Amino acid sequence: MATVTLKGNTLNTIGNLPQNQSKAENIELVKTDLSTLNLTDYLGKKVVLNIFPSVDTGVCAQSVRQFNKDLSSLENTVVICVSKDLPFAQNRFCAAEGLDNVIMASDFRTDFGKVYGVEMTDGPLKGLLARAVVVLNEEGTIVYTELVPEITTEPNYEAALTATK
Repeated sequence: MATVTLKGNTLNTIGNLPQNQSKAENIELVKTDLSTLNLTDYLGKKVVLNIFPSVDTGVCAQSVRQFNKDLSSLENTVVICVSKDLPFAQNRFCAAEGLDNVIMASDFRTDFGKVYGVEMTDGPLKGLLARAVVVLNEEGTIVYTELVPEITTEPNYEAALTATK
């Protein structure tokens, strides 16, 4: 179990992020068209998992915008934005913002949060995902992780960008 804070108040997660240099566990998520996204579908590409509580908050929305902008020019790289938001809300957000360089994926009916150790187990955000970033190389090996200590702050975009290069 790891801890994060929400405005200084400690919250616990169900586990810990996977270790760097470990093989990423395959996960299933739900895309905005309700089809299934499997992480193994992206073998051969670099993958950035942008994980957050809800796209309906300012910091979460900003992280989607920032990753859409920062990583859109990188070759052979995909950004998968993961939250427990319903796929309809994720789709609506991207359409309204004109974001088309990220893949939105929902954990609303999967076990991603448990497998990757980011589901919060207490506090007002219990059941939602903590803010984190996981970067995989083309072979599906984890090369960077960040569990953002304070949920109301943005991830380290520069470190994630550097890890994808």
